[in-house]
Amino acid sequence: MCGVDRAKTVGFCGAGVQIEVSKIMLHHWEEPPISGPDPADEAHGSGAIFFAHCSLGCVYCQNRKISRRSSQGEIYSPEKLAEAMCSLKASGAYNINLVSPTHYADRLILAVRIAREAGLTVPVVWNTGGYERPEIIETLRDTVDIFLTDFKYASPALAGRYSAAPDYPDFAARSLARMVEIAGPCVCDERGMMRRGVIVRHLVLPGCREDSLRVLHKIVETVPTSDVRLSLMAQYTPDFLPPPEDPDRWRAIRRRVTTYEYEKVVEEASRLGFTGWMQERSSATKRFTPDF
Repeated sequence: MCGVDRAKTVGFCGAGVQIEVSKIMLHHWEEPPISGPDPADEAHGSGAIFFAHCSLGCVYCQNRKISRRSSQGEIYSPEKLAEAMCSLKASGAYNINLVSPTHYADRLILAVRIAREAGLTVPVVWNTGGYERPEIIETLRDTVDIFLTDFKYASPALAGRYSAAPDYPDFAARSLARMVEIAGPCVCDERGMMRRGVIVRHLVLPGCREDSLRVLHKIVETVPTSDVRLSLMAQYTPDFLPPPEDPDRWRAIRRRVTTYEYEKVVEEASRLGFTGWMQERSSATKRFTPDF
């Protein structure tokens, strides 16, 4: 919707007309039904494909090295990407995990189709920041099996301040509804690995506990809690904030989330009937970020 011709220049996200890939790996630190129950199992994992650039501008982004306009990745055609997907499956991937994929949606639909024609049978995961148009989600109906989506904010002001997207809450809600319509209730196989469904992630930010509570209520207003799994994340760390030109800039989030803040959100999620996962406070470190 930024209205540029990518054949001539780049969009708001920084992407041009070609797919740029930053990293391909077996990822062991997603939710258990995505990565597997044992993070130490190096023979299996989620078949993650990290794409360069992003349609959000989160100031605290842990993937900053690959998400910014100036970032660069290796150029992949849909055919080459399909080969990579099949290689991941052969390497022990439980699924193909497309990370920050939205700005390449049209070409990824083609890549998945080619991979499936070549024998790919594992589920495809759409791993997104949640800033989606429902019309684009609809185009994924025959492509994506699992949606792993963020719901970052209920407040347009916070979404504008920290992610450069004041319209985020509306689009996140509308697209979440479409994701649940497409994927349906969560379905896992005999190993506990997800085959279809929607996981909603929410990262609790310091000083934003009340907005986190509003996010939970907005999800409840949008979809049945029984149709999604909630992943409440405590891993926020200020390590990824840019060095302050102004010492007061981002002062409110230049700290970690307190135990009180996080536990209050967990308590409300339980009261509202969500099932899913919570993180240990020890996750608030940059050591779980892939080496890009």
